[in-house]
Amino acid sequence: MTDAGTIVVAALSARTLAESARRGGWRVVALDLYGDRDTRAASTRWLPIGDPARGRVDGPRLRAALALAAREPAVAGWIAGSGFDDPAGGLLDAGGEALPRLGPPAATVAAVRTPATFFSTLDRRRVAYPEVRLAPPPDPKGWLCKHAGGSGGWHIARAAPSRPDVHTYWQREHAGVPMSALFLADGRRACIVGFSRLLVRPLGARPYVYHGAIGPVDAPALRARVAATLDALVPTFALRGLASLDFLADDDRPLPLEINPRPSDTLALYDALWPHGLLRAHVDALHGRLPAAVPPPDGVRGHEIVYAATGGRIDAATAQRLADDPHVHDVPVGAATFDAAMPVCTVAAHAGDEDAVRRELARRAGAVAAALQPLEETP
Repeated sequence: MTDAGTIVVAALSARTLAESARRGGWRVVALDLYGDRDTRAASTRWLPIGDPARGRVDGPRLRAALALAAREPAVAGWIAGSGFDDPAGGLLDAGGEALPRLGPPAATVAAVRTPATFFSTLDRRRVAYPEVRLAPPPDPKGWLCKHAGGSGGWHIARAAPSRPDVHTYWQREHAGVPMSALFLADGRRACIVGFSRLLVRPLGARPYVYHGAIGPVDAPALRARVAATLDALVPTFALRGLASLDFLADDDRPLPLEINPRPSDTLALYDALWPHGLLRAHVDALHGRLPAAVPPPDGVRGHEIVYAATGGRIDAATAQRLADDPHVHDVPVGAATFDAAMPVCTVAAHAGDEDAVRRELARRAGAVAAALQPLEETP
């Protein structure tokens, strides 16, 4: 593939974006919180945009990094991943005129991420979803409190008395399997890339934290209903590019929870199937070009984030050993210390069926957890 110039990717963890961009033929400048080995290997340059312990993008550091990245040769623009979901954050315009963002307009993101707008749209389009309130329920039992600017489940808590704001809402807990549909959109139509089963578990005080995903999931009836939902929502919101619809699968009925109008981490399950990567398809979709066909699956893939159960550390030798394992990703560049609930790395698996993937993920995650050393106590 000919030289496509430079592209900038930014996220809480930018590794999957950086690898996809490199597959698309770009030189990559990666901006994230961690600067792990894989991200640096996939990039010509890495710049930090936040403190890993805080788990969020820092606005001034982001703007400074984007200003530096704008000086790269033949830079096309930047792509925002996780960490840019808060419609009130003002981060989507951080590149200014010098570095355009390659994604849907900020107004589109705000419409999708503002609860009153999103759920009233579902009502108008007669799309069923778990009950939502924009004010605290009189009895919090069985309700969750969510913030529309969060991601990865870190914004979800058990309902408790609190002061409502325009981006906070309450949703009744509902039975179902957490799933996600990754799709490309051109503002009018959607092309489904794949269905993933989300690995969602409690972590500390948070009841529903994203731990990973497995896909593709073969569910024809569910696929037809999700496609009908996207047929209604894509033109309504004028969605463009790579995005995902998270939902609960209640048998064959999808109950939407949210739309992420950006590339999601589930692209890692499918990216290798696309000759030039899904970020190339993302940019094509922004310009109104959807693929003629979706590449067929070659088995089932999965990835799982390994979080530190308690405070711990890995020394440089352990970090190198983990990095040498082709199934372990997002490994720190050297010795590192982790607070409880911080991500240590990601494990991946590829097998013929979902059960085999689950077994391999559990085994590999267990091996990483066993490699964590306890923090030395201070006398």
